[in-house]
Amino acid sequence: MMSKSKPSRDPGSGIRDAAKRLRPGQVRSRGLKALYLFPCAFSLVVIAGCRQDMHDQPKYRGLRSSAFFEDGSSARPLVEGTVARGTLQEDEAFFTGKIDKVAVKELPFAVDERVLNRGQERFDIYCSPCHDRTGSGNGMIVERGYRQPPSFHLDRLRQADAGHFFDVMTNGFGVMPDYKAQIAPRDRWAIVAYIRALQLSQHAAASDVPGGDPAKVPERGGGGRAPERH
Repeated sequence: MMSKSKPSRDPGSGIRDAAKRLRPGQVRSRGLKALYLFPCAFSLVVIAGCRQDMHDQPKYRGLRSSAFFEDGSSARPLVEGTVARGTLQEDEAFFTGKIDKVAVKELPFAVDERVLNRGQERFDIYCSPCHDRTGSGNGMIVERGYRQPPSFHLDRLRQADAGHFFDVMTNGFGVMPDYKAQIAPRDRWAIVAYIRALQLSQHAAASDVPGGDPAKVPERGGGGRAPERH
């Protein structure tokens, strides 16, 4: 008995059958959607390639004139009393080294080893090129012709108020430029503390040495006595 072979199916018959099941309105709507989506996709590619950003907007360029404001200037002054965020300097002594234009005598905060270490680091970076690392005023750029600053170990500067050094670092003095842009206020005070330590190191008495005997001066190697400094 011969079995009947299954007739081969037309590959396009499935598509035709599905098309027959679609209503005419559906065919048209889907075709229109395809036509609509193509230009939209194309326009997105074109727009992405253009730099709109904030270039195309009404704005003033620096120092340009303006007919809108009475003074004719597009640059507007700050409102009186305006203070930039983070720059309110209410503590006069801390930020100026003075109170009512008179230099303060002491640092506005306690000094510990950490403050001195920070002061030494900042001093070696910003001050030693002129003042050298001992504060004697024989820095490297002085050796190359720059005007020599006074030694910190002069009586005049040993007796100067702490606020004097802070003010000089903030505003400059003589040929010394100001360093307020390079050194933060607290670091300036740390440098003042270190300058005091340098001054003490060059004029310390035996009694200033912890555990030292005021009646004796430590001997150097070889048995010789170190001369006292006055």
